[in-house]
Amino acid sequence: MGERVHLPGKPGPLSNDGPPLLHNRWLIVTAAAVVMMTTGTLYSWAMFTQPLLVAFHWDVTTTTWAYAIANFCLAAIGAVMGGFWQDRVGPRRVAATGVTLWGVGNLAAGLGTIHWGAPWLYLTYGVVGGVGAGMAYIAPMCMVAKWFPDRRGVAGGMVAAGFGLGAFIYNQCVPRLAGFHAVARHAGAYLAANTTAAGNGKLFDAPTARAAAVLSPMDVATIMHVFIVSGCIYLVVGLIFVSLFRDPPDAHAVRPCVAAQDSKRGLRPSQVIRRPQFYLLWLQLFADAIAGITIISNAVYILHDLTQRPLGDLAPLFGLVSLCNAAGRILWGAVSDRIGCRQTFVAMFVIQAAVLFWLTDVHDLHVALVAFGVILLCCGGGFGTMPAYSAEYFGTRFMGLNYGLILSAWGFAGLVGPLLMARAKDITGSFAGMLPIVGSLLLLSVTLPLLTAKPRGRAIWDRPLNTADAHEFG
Repeated sequence: MGERVHLPGKPGPLSNDGPPLLHNRWLIVTAAAVVMMTTGTLYSWAMFTQPLLVAFHWDVTTTTWAYAIANFCLAAIGAVMGGFWQDRVGPRRVAATGVTLWGVGNLAAGLGTIHWGAPWLYLTYGVVGGVGAGMAYIAPMCMVAKWFPDRRGVAGGMVAAGFGLGAFIYNQCVPRLAGFHAVARHAGAYLAANTTAAGNGKLFDAPTARAAAVLSPMDVATIMHVFIVSGCIYLVVGLIFVSLFRDPPDAHAVRPCVAAQDSKRGLRPSQVIRRPQFYLLWLQLFADAIAGITIISNAVYILHDLTQRPLGDLAPLFGLVSLCNAAGRILWGAVSDRIGCRQTFVAMFVIQAAVLFWLTDVHDLHVALVAFGVILLCCGGGFGTMPAYSAEYFGTRFMGLNYGLILSAWGFAGLVGPLLMARAKDITGSFAGMLPIVGSLLLLSVTLPLLTAKPRGRAIWDRPLNTADAHEFG
C-alpha cells in the first residue's frame, strides 16, 4: 500500500505538486474510483423508466431515449473531448469540468423536465450530463494506467469498478426512500392495470387510470427531487476527490517499474486510426457493451417479461445484480493480467452469448437474476480490460485521446442497443425475442480478438516527443 513516489530535486509542474502523500498511487486510484461512482449512477436509469413513463404518459422508447443519448454523449463525445484535452492539460481539470457538467445536468433535469418535457430531459441529462460523465470517466482511467504500468488490468479494473459500484449503491438507496418507493409502486400499479386492460382487449381510459393510482403532482415532484439532490451530491463529492488527481511526476520511482518513463511511450492518434487494430478493439468493446447496456437500460421490464413478477418489486432486486458489473471490472481486469487481453475478450464473448441464448427460456426470478449477473460481470469486464488492452497495443503517451476514440464504441452501443430493445417492446410487447439476436452478435464477435495481432513498429514508442507530436497536441 505504501508505494509512495520519491521526488528528487525541485517540485514538478502544477499537476504533480503537493505533499508526498498525494503521490501515493493507491490514494490516486481510490480518488479515481470515488469519482467514477458519481458518474456510474447513469447505470441506474432503469429505476426511473416506469415512474417517468407514467408521470408524463410517455412510451418506453421516449423514456429510453434519455438514457441512450446520455450513453452516446458520454462515450462518443465526452470521452473523446476529455481524452484530447487531458493529453494537453492533465486529468484534474478535465475531470473537474466533467463532474460539474454531470452534476449540473442532473440538477437542471430535475428543475425543468416538469415544465418542458422530454426535449429538456434529453438536453440536460442526456447531452450536458452525458458529455460531463464522459469527461469524468476518461480522465481517471487514463491517469491510473500511467500510475500502474505493472498492474494495468487490476488498477484499471478497480477504477472502472467504481462506475458499477456507484450504480449498485444508488440502486439500493433511492428505491428505499419512502417517497420514491411509493411513486414506484404507484407507477407499477398503473402499468399493470394498463397491461391487463390491453390483454383483455379494453381501452385504458381515464377512470381506469385513476383507479390504477396514476401519479399525482406530488409524485412527479418526488421524481424530480431525486434528480436535483443527486446532482448536488455529484458536485460536492466529485469535486472534492477530483482535487487529488494528478499524473505521475516527471522523475520518480514506483516499484517495480517506472511509470513516468512508460507514460512517455506510445503511438499518436493519427497513427492509431490508420491501424486495423484500432477498429478491431473498437468492435470488441461495442460487442461487449451492447449486451450489458441492453440489459441495464430495460432491466425491470425484461425481468417482468421473463418472470411475470410485479414491476414495482423488481428494481431493488436488480440493484443487487448490478454489483456484478463492478465486480467484473476487477475480476476480468485481473484475469487479463494473467492470460492476456485477447483471450479475456474471447472468454467474455462466449459466456455472454451462451447465457443470452439460455435466458430466453428462463422464468424463475432467482435464475434470471443469476443470468443477469453473469452478463453484467462480463460487460463490466470489458470496461475493466480495455484500458490495459489499449495501453498494451498503443502505449500511454496519448492514451487520453486514443482510449477516448475506442470508448466511442460504448456510445454507439448505448444508442443502438437500448433503443432497439425498447422499440421491440413497444411493437411486440416483449423483449424476449431480441435476446437470441444479441447472443448471435456476441458469438460472431469471438473472431475479433483472434484477429487482433499487436501493431508492428512499436519501436516508435521509444523515441522522444518530436516537433510533429508537439504540434498535433499543442
